[in-house]
Amino acid sequence: MNIIKTDRPLFLAPMEDVTDIGFRRLCKRFGAAMVYSEFVAAEALVRNVKDTVRKLTISDDERPVGIQIYGRTVDAVVEAARIVEAEASPDVIDLNFGCPVKKVAGKGAGAGMLRNIPLMLEMTEAVAKAVATPVTVKTRLGWDAGNLVFGDTLSEEYTPVGGWQGRDLAERLQECGAQALTIHGRTRSQMYTGDADWTLIGGVKRNPRVTIPVIGNGDIKSIEEADEAFQQYGVDAVMIGRATFGQPWIFSREATQSLTPAEKIDILIELLNINIDLIGDERKAILHTRRHLAATPIFKGIPDFRPTRIRMLRADTAKELVLILNEIKDTLGTHIK
Repeated sequence: MNIIKTDRPLFLAPMEDVTDIGFRRLCKRFGAAMVYSEFVAAEALVRNVKDTVRKLTISDDERPVGIQIYGRTVDAVVEAARIVEAEASPDVIDLNFGCPVKKVAGKGAGAGMLRNIPLMLEMTEAVAKAVATPVTVKTRLGWDAGNLVFGDTLSEEYTPVGGWQGRDLAERLQECGAQALTIHGRTRSQMYTGDADWTLIGGVKRNPRVTIPVIGNGDIKSIEEADEAFQQYGVDAVMIGRATFGQPWIFSREATQSLTPAEKIDILIELLNINIDLIGDERKAILHTRRHLAATPIFKGIPDFRPTRIRMLRADTAKELVLILNEIKDTLGTHIK
C-alpha cells in the first residue's frame, strides 16, 4: 500500500498533548493529507490505561489517519499494535523511534531505539508481520552527530546484523516491512535546537534501493518552505509539527492567504469550544488551548500587545477568554496579518 494519495501532500506530525481528535479534524478540514494521533505508550495500552485507550478514538472524516505507538519491548509493541488494529482500524500504524524526551528516550523507547538498531529492526519486522494495517516508521538522523544512522556506511555499533552490514537504515527498515519512513532532520541530542538538516533526508530519497515513500520533517513553517523541500530534496511528503500550533489553516495555501485575522481568531475560539466538548472540563480545556494561543502568529506585530497577551493567557474561564479574543477582533487594524 502506498500511503501517498495526493501530489506534494502535507502531513500533520504526531505530537503529544496536541494532536488529539479535535485538532486533527480541524487540520484535516484545512487540507492535511494525513494526520496522526498523539503518542500511544504500548505498555500502557496493553494494561488498558484509560487515558491511553482514549487516544485510539478516531473518526471517518479525519481519514487517512495514523496511530503512533512506542515502547521498549517487542512483545508489548506487537500486542499494542494488535489492539490498535482491532479497536481503531487506523489507516497506518506508525512506530515512534524518534521522540527525544528523556522520559521516553532515556528508557530505550522512542529515539532511544537509535542506540539499539537491532532491536528497532526486530520490532519493526515483528509488528509488520503481526498486523494487516500498513506499518510505518518515524525516526531521527541518529543519536548524535557521531552516530548517524542514514548514509552509505554506518559505524560498527549499528551494523551487527549480517546481511545488512554497511547499508543505510532506510533499506533495513524497508526490508523489515516498513511501508513508509519519516525522518526528522535532527539527532536525538539536538532535541529541537539548531536547524533541521534535510541533506541526509534527501540522500535517503535519492537512494535507488529505497522504494518506500520518504517523508521529511523538521523546521517547515509554511507551504512555501514545504514547496522548497519538495523541489530540493524530492521527498514524497512533508510533515509539519510545531508550526501548526495556533494555525491549523497552515495546510491550506488559500486559507493562509485569504482568511482575515478575525476569521483566524474565530477558528481559535472554535478550537477552544472543541476542547471543552472533548475534555469535559473547562479549566483543563483552556490550559490545553493555551499553547495554540501563545504560539499563533496572528498577534505578531500588534503594538503594545503584551498586556492583552498576559490577560489572554491568564484567563481561567471560557467566557473571559472569548471576551478577550473578541476584543482583539474588534480592535484589529493594519498591524496584524
